[in-house]
Amino acid sequence: MHFHPLTEDDKQKMLEDIGVSSFEDLLKGIPSSLRNPRIGVREAVSELEIQTLVRGLANVNHSAHDYLSFLGAGSYEHFVPSAVSEVTRRNEFYTAYTPYQAEASQGTLQAIYEFQSLITELTGLDVSNASHYDGSTSLAEAVLLSVRHTDRLKVLVSRAVHPHYRQVIQTYLRGTPYSMVEFGFGEDHAFDRAQFESLLTPDVAGVVFQTPNFFGVLEDLEGVSDKVHENGSLLILTGNPLAMAVLRSPGEWGADLAVGEGQPFGLALQFGGPYVGYFSAVRSLMRRVPGRLAGLTVDAEGKRAFCLTLQAREQHIRRERAASNICTNQALCALAACAHMTLLGKEGIREVAALNMDRADYLRGKIAGLGGFKVLRDQPIFNEFVIRTEKPFDLLEKKLLEKKIFPGVPLEPFYPELKNQFLVCATETKTREHLDTFVRELASC
Repeated sequence: MHFHPLTEDDKQKMLEDIGVSSFEDLLKGIPSSLRNPRIGVREAVSELEIQTLVRGLANVNHSAHDYLSFLGAGSYEHFVPSAVSEVTRRNEFYTAYTPYQAEASQGTLQAIYEFQSLITELTGLDVSNASHYDGSTSLAEAVLLSVRHTDRLKVLVSRAVHPHYRQVIQTYLRGTPYSMVEFGFGEDHAFDRAQFESLLTPDVAGVVFQTPNFFGVLEDLEGVSDKVHENGSLLILTGNPLAMAVLRSPGEWGADLAVGEGQPFGLALQFGGPYVGYFSAVRSLMRRVPGRLAGLTVDAEGKRAFCLTLQAREQHIRRERAASNICTNQALCALAACAHMTLLGKEGIREVAALNMDRADYLRGKIAGLGGFKVLRDQPIFNEFVIRTEKPFDLLEKKLLEKKIFPGVPLEPFYPELKNQFLVCATETKTREHLDTFVRELASC
């Protein structure tokens, strides 16, 4: 592909089309303090002084190691075995670049291939890519796949899908002919089936559900796949991959695409990222899957070998047929997830998932007996649930933070109708003593 630099005539034509006479005119609306900021860089200091400074800055933060945390909502505190970091910190992985040269990148390619294989086992679908930036971009890419595959312009999305994920979808669709239509949820925080069915019209490309949904509820998707496919649409499911170890998989629900966040495997909370998005699909959509795919083949001597395959990518040949403008993937994070799943094994993953369900159900039952708080007891949940409080959440949160407890995530900023309701999460990292402490402190607020 030839590179054609801009000539002065090209630049002038662009400025005329925009309606300005010079590049500097484009910057007039930006305050001078932002155009020419004064950067207060200190004088050089020693390594010892730098370490002291960084420790001081770090101590200002409060982490889940210092506080008793019941935060969830897409980022979860799980126990990650030390062996995971030992694998990811090996130089051949830690400093590895994109494995374009297969003969020199067999270790990286095999790690990616194993990650893909584990994701297909969990989701019950046929093919997985080498991961995405995070769960939200993975879902947005699935939405784009659905409109391109069906040649339709509308996507239905449940309001019980993570609010940040829905915002990312809107960002992806902005400026395109495609649109996103949302259907609501009921008092039980499960999707509104009647509204979903009324909106399922012939112009719908795909339908997005989350299970467990943003409120922690396990959605009943019985019959949904049939209705979606009868309409000629694709069924897209997102959700916590850990839950798939003990619950019905997306493949068993009849999903065409299963996407989401792989953070529960091998990745700490770490300020919200970097994380790793998983993306899997049925075989018929394999050639539309965005990003990288590692494949298993044989070399010239007939020995097992790994390579990147189906490479209609944006920086490769056939770039005009690229399925996405995502140029990379979270390979190191995918390796961490792969190492974690491998260390746990099938039974280990099931055990951790069962512990999550047990902890959340125990905590919900205890809070149900408190005065001034309400929880829904009939809805099946995985590891988080909604609490309704008669007191302003801000005051409750302030009191609990003073006792070094992160109480949960307030829902009002995302759902104005859910005032003084908050989402609480309990994973395998919480003992019964931790849960009882939280209930006791909650009762005293």
